[in-house]
Order: sequence, then structure tokens, then C-alpha cells
Amino acid sequence: MAITDQVPTQSAFHAKSTGAEVLNGLDLSGKTAIVTGGYSGIGLETVRCLAANGASVIVPVRTQKKAEDALGGVPGDVQTAPMDLADLDSVKRFTEAMQDQLSQLDFLINNAGIMACPETRVGPGWESQFGVNHMGHFALSLGMLSKLKDTSGARVVSLSSTAHKLSDMIWDDINFEQTAYEKWQAYGQAKTANALFANGLSRRLKDAGGTAFSVHPGGIFTPLQRHLPKEEMIALGWLGEDGEPSELAKQGFKTPEQGCSTTLWAATATVLADYPGVYCEDCNVAAPTDPESPMARYVGVDPHACDDESAERLWEISERLLKAT
Repeated sequence: MAITDQVPTQSAFHAKSTGAEVLNGLDLSGKTAIVTGGYSGIGLETVRCLAANGASVIVPVRTQKKAEDALGGVPGDVQTAPMDLADLDSVKRFTEAMQDQLSQLDFLINNAGIMACPETRVGPGWESQFGVNHMGHFALSLGMLSKLKDTSGARVVSLSSTAHKLSDMIWDDINFEQTAYEKWQAYGQAKTANALFANGLSRRLKDAGGTAFSVHPGGIFTPLQRHLPKEEMIALGWLGEDGEPSELAKQGFKTPEQGCSTTLWAATATVLADYPGVYCEDCNVAAPTDPESPMARYVGVDPHACDDESAERLWEISERLLKAT
């Protein structure tokens, strides 16, 4: 997998397709999914669509009451189990419980994340956006790897973002131990890590018939923006001076129902069997970023986010960081 593999294919869907449209007519009975962040924003819509089509869905939850309130009205087989991506012991307890509970794992949707938050540390001192968005999901995926390998055609979807364009991996100071912390650079690095993780994981699932993909879901107003003050969202052009969504946001942003569609397409599209490890957006394989395009900041994938050598380097670093905990 490399930038040359990023070739859009024939897709029946588009940027504003909904998750329900993507899964329309698909019978997922007998399939099992784990969806992190599945009780908020696009994660909740992902769970709703999977369950509506017959899948059994497990949602790891950090706040049980919040999860119960959000998931209580979702029809279908939806269960919860405690887990906090910032707490590796809780991730280990969750994966051990799931290994005992599940006979198969068809879909692992690494959806949860934090964005542009103040500088905080998790685990053994990891920068929190890298620690939660990447390392927590890395530990979860490794803990479920044997179950994924034992399941025919298993797929892992890692939620990245167009924000990967903000930063390559900061190889000499991933955790901002010497570098002054900058929240958007840290978020960009974490989203690059999410894309590189899918690249590396796809190679490790290949012999078992599984694969992994990374996904940019699009711009969506969800609790992900909770750390951003209104003034900053106005400066970014997301909100108007009145605090309401700007014309740019109205045209370019998606609803949560639309925002889950690329995740579900990556999890189920048969055409993607020929595109292991690629980065997807708008229900298609993303094209390489065109630096001459006025939309270069918003669409396409940069080479650093789909580089095989970088993916392997990150994998080795991540394994070493886990072993050190």
C-alpha cells in the first residue's frame, strides 16, 4: 500500500450518502462488530445502522450512564462493556473479556477520538491525542487480533481525518517531550498515525483473509468539537459571527447520518478487497492530494499518511511503547 494505490474506484455512493443507504439490502445477521465511541456522534449512527441490518454490536463505554441514555432507544442487538482508551489496563480487561465472549469478530470500528484538546498526558506519559486516538486503539486491535484472524473476511476500520495533512509523524518527539505542544499539530499527527496503522494492520491480516482501511468521515458537528471555543470555530470558518453554522459548513459539512457512511462502506464494500490498507473518503478510495487544487486542504490523502515504511516504523514504535508499560 502506497500513494500509488490510492486510485478511486466505482462506488455507488457519494459524499452525502447516508449509512443506511450504504447498508441498504445488506443482511449482517450473524456478524459481530465492536465500535469504539459508539454512543456519540457518528459512532452512534454507525452502531444504529449495523444493528438495524442484523449485526450484533458491542460498544466499549467509559461512561455507562451516558451510553445507556444514548443507546437505550437503538433497536437490535447492542451491548456495552466497560473500557477507557486512555487506560491500558481497562483495554486489556475488555479484550480478554471479548476473547472469551465472542466466537468471531467481523468488524472492528476504531471510531472514538479526541481533537485539539489542551495538553494532557495519558498512560505512561503519552501525549493524549496520540495516546487515545492511536495507542489505545493499537492496544485494542492487538488484543483482538487473534479473533480477527480467526474470522473469515474480518475488516478493521480506523477513523483518520483530513487533518492528517497538518502533520506527519514527529518521529524524534512523538509525545511532545521536547517540543512545545501545539494542539492542531498533535491532532494531525494522531490522524496520520490512524492512517498508517490501517496500512500496517492490513499486511498482518492478509494471510488470514482480513484487511484494514482508514477513513476520513468528513466534517461533522459532533461532541468531537467540545474543546474548541466558539471564537475559534468562527475563525476556522465553521461558524458565522452569530454562532450558527457558516455557509461553508452548510455546504461542506455532513450530518452524523452521512458522516458514518464511509466507515460502513469501508467495512462492507466488496470492491475494497482489491484495495487493502487504503485511505478512504466520501464512500470511495481517496485520490492523492492535488497540491494545485484549491481544495487540497480538505480532500485527498498526502503521501506521508500511506507510506509503507512509515507504517512499519510506527508499528515497531507502538509495540515498543506498549511493552514498556
